[in-house]
Amino acid sequence: MQLDKDLQAMQEMRDAVKRAKAAQSQFQAFSQQDVDRIVKALADAAFGKAFELASLAVEETGLGVVEHKVIKNQVASRDVYASIRDLKTVGVINEFRDKKIIELAAPFGVIAGIVPTTNPTSTAIFTSLIALKARNAIVFSPHPSAAKCTVEAARICSRAAVAAGAPEGLIGWITQPTMEATEGLMKHADIHLILATGGSALVKAAYSSGKPAYGVGPGNVPVYIEKSAEIAKAVQRIVDSKTFDHGTICASEQAVVVDRVIREMVMREFKNQGAYFLNEEEKKRLEPLISPAPGKLNSKIVGRSAKAIADMAGVHVPSETRLLIAEESQIGRDVPFSIEKLAPVFAFYTAAGWEEAAVICEQLLDLGGRGHTLALHTTDDEIARTFALRMPVSRIVVNTPSALGAVGSTTGLQPSFTLGCGSFGGNITSDNLTAHHLMTVKRLAYGIKQVDIPKPAIQTYPVSKSTGQPNQEERIAEFVNLVLDKVGATGHVDKATVIKLVQQVMAHI
Repeated sequence: MQLDKDLQAMQEMRDAVKRAKAAQSQFQAFSQQDVDRIVKALADAAFGKAFELASLAVEETGLGVVEHKVIKNQVASRDVYASIRDLKTVGVINEFRDKKIIELAAPFGVIAGIVPTTNPTSTAIFTSLIALKARNAIVFSPHPSAAKCTVEAARICSRAAVAAGAPEGLIGWITQPTMEATEGLMKHADIHLILATGGSALVKAAYSSGKPAYGVGPGNVPVYIEKSAEIAKAVQRIVDSKTFDHGTICASEQAVVVDRVIREMVMREFKNQGAYFLNEEEKKRLEPLISPAPGKLNSKIVGRSAKAIADMAGVHVPSETRLLIAEESQIGRDVPFSIEKLAPVFAFYTAAGWEEAAVICEQLLDLGGRGHTLALHTTDDEIARTFALRMPVSRIVVNTPSALGAVGSTTGLQPSFTLGCGSFGGNITSDNLTAHHLMTVKRLAYGIKQVDIPKPAIQTYPVSKSTGQPNQEERIAEFVNLVLDKVGATGHVDKATVIKLVQQVMAHI
């Protein structure tokens, strides 16, 4: 029965949180050396299982490409570990002698990790690494369609950590997740932080839980090929990026905007790279498949190959087709090719120049990608800086595959599988999340400046014999006398009238 499954999931979640809390209370007392040894063991174990976990993920979900998921798992383990290896997360982490301030690290506690179906094993590896590096425990709620591979990734990380000296239960999970159990996990009294990677509804639920949360928004990423770009290289990078793991990375390009003067050359190069340009009839067949309702992406095309998607729509394309492209001029929720498509499907826009291209990119971002990423191919640094200043995104990646550049694989950005969208996207941070986001920094601050605080003037008033409080009438009379003295009043001034007026004003006050 469904009810039994819900109850079982809820109980499993509660048990996992209980174990995680007990384990974390021990783990937070570990030394930096102990923490680093455990984190390295975890990273090594996950890296060694990169292929096995990638195969499990594709087998269970039917999404993506095994070879590409291997790369994701390797980045999530090896590259992420390299980026946090030397980070101090225990005790004193900084000392500013000139300001007499000492910074000390403290863990959040127990973290709830919500894992998406598109990156089910790499996200679990990455989150386990950064959580433990900051001396937290973590409990995972996988996507129901990817529960087995996510749990296996978490189990591999847990075994390696325990073998290296970590307390049992530091990494936990729900084997049969339900929406009720996921919501219960996020609201559990012993959960101190939420890492939510998934759809907008899930991220909103995380932010509404009453707990500190890092959620990420959608990534309707535009890519602009400016007239000065090296066209062959730009197109190859874009095709490699958009087809990487069949487009399941949220930072992958969703629409290409091309300067009109290079349009024909760009289209020819896309065809050389295995792209297929749909005619109007084929485009109309694909539109309802991409989006059965305005603004809604059909999950059946997510992570599928271009050939498989074309077959679903009844469109015949060559077997070697890597990418489906349709020319588009409109942008909106009711324009399927303009929304985020986590699949090798592209919209192709033509612009008169960079000013019009900027407007198109802004409209695409407003449709569903504000705060995330914009990709740019140009050799004009002034154009790159202009777009960086203007675009409402947290990452502008230049002359690199967006899917890999945004996560820090081909750029100097922090390697991460949780990409903040900042205030543009309603997130608390625009950073690529890592270990330092999962710890609290305490500050010991010594006084270094003297401030002279003046004493208040002492003013006495007549005291009423009956109440022991200042006599109101006598205070008013005193005030009036001071006013009259100040203005040099003569006997012609009606003192009683002034007193009456003052009483009326004070009554209103």
